[in-house]
Amino acid sequence: MDRVNDTRETKTALITGANKGIGFAVAQGLGSIGFTVAVGARDGARREEAVERLRGTGVDAFGVALDVTSDDSVAAAAKTVEHTAGRLDVLVNNAGVSGRTDGGAQDPSTLDLDVLRAVLDTNVFGVVRVTNAVLPLLRRADSPRIVNMSSNMGSLTLRTGPVLAAYAPSKSMLNSITAQYARELADTNVIVNAACPGYVATDFTGFNAPRTPEQGAAIAIRLATLPDDGPRGGFFDDEGAVPW
Repeated sequence: MDRVNDTRETKTALITGANKGIGFAVAQGLGSIGFTVAVGARDGARREEAVERLRGTGVDAFGVALDVTSDDSVAAAAKTVEHTAGRLDVLVNNAGVSGRTDGGAQDPSTLDLDVLRAVLDTNVFGVVRVTNAVLPLLRRADSPRIVNMSSNMGSLTLRTGPVLAAYAPSKSMLNSITAQYARELADTNVIVNAACPGYVATDFTGFNAPRTPEQGAAIAIRLATLPDDGPRGGFFDDEGAVPW
């Protein structure tokens, strides 16, 4: 049976960077509560491996070739989601990069502008590319949700973690972009928020961190399933609102 007809009543979530780490845990978590999961990832082999792992646990999943730094890839991904699932209810912008740090590349006084551009292209511009490409699909949903995976390293109040003058400001800008989307969409049913997963053990952190991907994914899953009167334009972790 065609998937569009078969899953008309099933909500669909697209997660970028979903082949591993927190993204995979978000896909697993949303899939376990009945979502059809679109696994967005650049690497074809890893993407399909993730899809098979999800299906092995009973999750309805399909792969979406997606490079968030490419306009053409993002446009094609939006069409894939529409063709395959026929709908989109949740977008989790999870794909992110930390950027090189060697040779003082992220020290402010020696900041490598190429590193800054590369980090912004994924962590900020990539979020805008994907969000705007699928927003028409989300607007058709009854209770659409957008979750942007941020970091408390982007908090101008907390200033946590090491000095990373490309990565940390990229998350500050992501938080600001999140607030701007929330303002524009204030009179619609599209709810947009940013999530802080905490310090999670993934290849992103060299697996040297106290939290599991599942723990890091929990706040994203909560924000992805907010009630219609839920908060908008906020920045949250497991404990609640994160200082900006």
